[in-house]
Amino acid sequence: MATNENLPPNVIRQLAKELKNLDETPPEGIKVGVNDDDFSTIFADIDGPAGTPYENGVFRMKLILSHDFPHSPPAGFFLTRIFHPNVAPKNGEICVNTLKKDWNPSLGLRHVLVVVRCLLIEPFPGSALNEQAGKMLLDNYDEYARHARIYTDCHAMKPKPKFKNGAISESTTALNVDQTNTSVFSADQKSGATVAALPPTPLATSTNAAAKGGQDQLANAATGTITETGISGSKTLPSVPIMLKKEIPGLPKHNADKKKIDARKKSLKRL
Repeated sequence: MATNENLPPNVIRQLAKELKNLDETPPEGIKVGVNDDDFSTIFADIDGPAGTPYENGVFRMKLILSHDFPHSPPAGFFLTRIFHPNVAPKNGEICVNTLKKDWNPSLGLRHVLVVVRCLLIEPFPGSALNEQAGKMLLDNYDEYARHARIYTDCHAMKPKPKFKNGAISESTTALNVDQTNTSVFSADQKSGATVAALPPTPLATSTNAAAKGGQDQLANAATGTITETGISGSKTLPSVPIMLKKEIPGLPKHNADKKKIDARKKSLKRL
C-alpha cells in the first residue's frame, strides 16, 4: 500500500480500487502504471489515435494528485515532447477544461485519461498553451499536421507489435507439413513417370523371346511340327508322325527259331 502522507487513507483505498479496475480493463489506447509506494503520481502511456498526426506514437504522461484530491483536480503533464496547442512546450502541462473549471469530485481517473486522449483527436486552440501550434492549427492545418508528425517521429515511443501466442509457429508447422506432403507427392509422380517412360531392356526382351520360343517348341512338339531357324529367316518343315512306342515285326518269332537251333546243337553233341 502507499505510504504517501498527503493522501488520506480513504482516498488511497479508493485509488487502489480504481487502479486495479484500470489494470484489468484498460481504456482503449491507454496503459496505466503506478508506484505502489506513492499513489500521488499516476503514470500512463497513451497511443496516438489513428488518423491524427500522433498516429504510430506512444506518449507518456503523468497525473499529480494534490493532498485534497478528489476535491481538487489533478494536474496533468506530458513527459514526451509533443506539438499540440493544449500542451505547454516547456514543461508539458496539459490544459483541458476537465482539469480546470469542469472538474467534479465524482469524476474518476478513467474519465480524465480518456479526455486527455480525446484531446489528441480534437485540440482546442481557444485555450492554447502553445500559441504557435494553436495559430498554425487555425491558419494552415496541413502545416500544423506536418510539425506534429515531425515531433511524433522524433520524440514519441514506438508501439509494441501485438502477436497472438502460437499463431506463427502453428502456421509455419502447417506450411511445413503441406510442403512436405507436396514434395512427397511430386516425388511419387516423378518416380511413376520415370518408370513408365523407361524402354524395355535387351535382357528382358531376350528373356521374353526365349520363354515364348520354348512355349512354341513345346506346342510344335505336341503337333509334330518342326521350325527351322536360320539367317535368312524361319520356315516350317512338314509334319512328321512321332511314334511314342514302336513294335518290331517278327521279333518274337526270331527268338523262337534261335531257341530251336540251340536245342538241336545240344542234341548233336550228345550223339
